[in-house]
Amino acid sequence: MSGPTVQIIHGWHDLPADLRGASAAVGAFDGVHLGHQAVIRQAVEQARALGVPAAVVSFDPHPRRLFQPYAAPFRLMTPDQMARALGPLGVERLYLLPFDAGMAAMSDHDFAADVLSHGLGLRHVAVGFDFTFGKGRSGSPEALARYGEDLGFTVSVTPRRDDEGGLKLSSSAVREALSAGDMARAAVILGRPFAIEGEVVHGDKRGRVIGTPTANISLGDYQRPLYGIYATRTRLPDGRVFGGVANLGVRPMFELETPLLEAWLFDFSGDLYGQTVETDLVARLRGEMNFDGLDELKAQIQIDAARARDVLAQSA
Repeated sequence: MSGPTVQIIHGWHDLPADLRGASAAVGAFDGVHLGHQAVIRQAVEQARALGVPAAVVSFDPHPRRLFQPYAAPFRLMTPDQMARALGPLGVERLYLLPFDAGMAAMSDHDFAADVLSHGLGLRHVAVGFDFTFGKGRSGSPEALARYGEDLGFTVSVTPRRDDEGGLKLSSSAVREALSAGDMARAAVILGRPFAIEGEVVHGDKRGRVIGTPTANISLGDYQRPLYGIYATRTRLPDGRVFGGVANLGVRPMFELETPLLEAWLFDFSGDLYGQTVETDLVARLRGEMNFDGLDELKAQIQIDAARARDVLAQSA
């Protein structure tokens, strides 16, 4: 879980001069998929032309969580994952703006003036063709360009980007792929496998009893992929990567109340409790199943593990 370091800056009030004046892509950018990356490249190119830092301006929490507080989990990445995805793109800073009732009530002009210009001092703003901002989503890319003329920043607008089949490269398309268990499709849109990051927590220790100890990871506010068994790769804090097989769901045989990601890391021994790991869901192998007993479960796990090893070998 390493890469070029991106500085994370929380908020936009009273920033020192050395944290202002960037060229920034502005948007939610949940997933940092290929469509997002096209917008971000515009910001990076302008940053190099202007001789200023390249940045991304995003929001935490995601605006949808404020407007739909009881919505099902939907996030595609954590802020730390976003920062790591941005580094290889040439981004140096990630501004995380607290999206609260006050920001939601801002007019589009006030957001451009108070946040982007006066607060962040942006020199250039890159947005996607469908970018909206301000109360009631009243602001458009065209409005932003007009405001920029008065406020001292330029604006670039990236047109819609589709894949070869004409499907829009979007966060919604990623969520649809995950809901269908189509990890290959999700990876095409994201430009990398979908990954869940979280702390390893104590479980019921049944994996140890049957000889397959698992790392149990809460799903948090992540979009729920279709429940089932997955071939996985897990990155540890020390940089090591282990292939594995994981159950994502509620394990019908044991009737979990809260869905978990339970990953058996092949050829790993040690204690991961309390550590944060990141697990790529490489491919869905099958759905969840009920079993008549532990012996039947143990036999199926070995079948799943063998298949996962084959899948991982083919995708290496």
